[in-house]
Amino acid sequence: MDFVHKANTVSDCLLGFKKDESGWKTCKKSNDVIVSWRPSTEFPGNVYKGEGVINGSKEKVWECLEPVPGGLRVKWDNNVKKFELLEQVTEIISVCRTVTPSAAMGIIAPRDFVDVVQIKQYEDGTISSNATNVLHPGCPPQSGFVRGFNHTCGCICVPISGEPNKTQVFSFFQTDLGGLLPRSVVDSFFPSSMVEFYSNLAKAVKSLKDH
Repeated sequence: MDFVHKANTVSDCLLGFKKDESGWKTCKKSNDVIVSWRPSTEFPGNVYKGEGVINGSKEKVWECLEPVPGGLRVKWDNNVKKFELLEQVTEIISVCRTVTPSAAMGIIAPRDFVDVVQIKQYEDGTISSNATNVLHPGCPPQSGFVRGFNHTCGCICVPISGEPNKTQVFSFFQTDLGGLLPRSVVDSFFPSSMVEFYSNLAKAVKSLKDH
């Protein structure tokens, strides 16, 4: 599989999600985040967009979000239990396995996902993580986990001009959880989970600033 080509494609696609304002419907709103959705063109489900401003420099926010083994993400993100590096393809592209705990009061069983991940930096200071599902010989489906599939997804950290201690964060989730879950469970899980994601990210960044 051409991981580099797939990674480049997913980065372009994620940037397209951020730029294209059409068709998004707001489904959840809090003081910190707006979550909206529109039908996915990649699988029979929805793509969800989160948009919020986090109090913290881009470097601190990215330190919390960066998808690396041993990183901070597993400490604060309730939906990431384990993060493993399967293959380092290039300096900015890797293939990783993410394990998620059971959720929705046990209705959603533990899952694992195998993705190609690209870290991309842009001239305006924006930094993003971009991911989509791949097959990898080092990680066939494993017992005890339902294999889920992430379609184009990731996070984009955008510095705010004149506000060095604030960062705009866009997050996109487009996940086929696999298994035989009722659509209603999936549709209620993602918006709530994304609001919690922003709340926990904000706390994680704040705890970094306090050190």
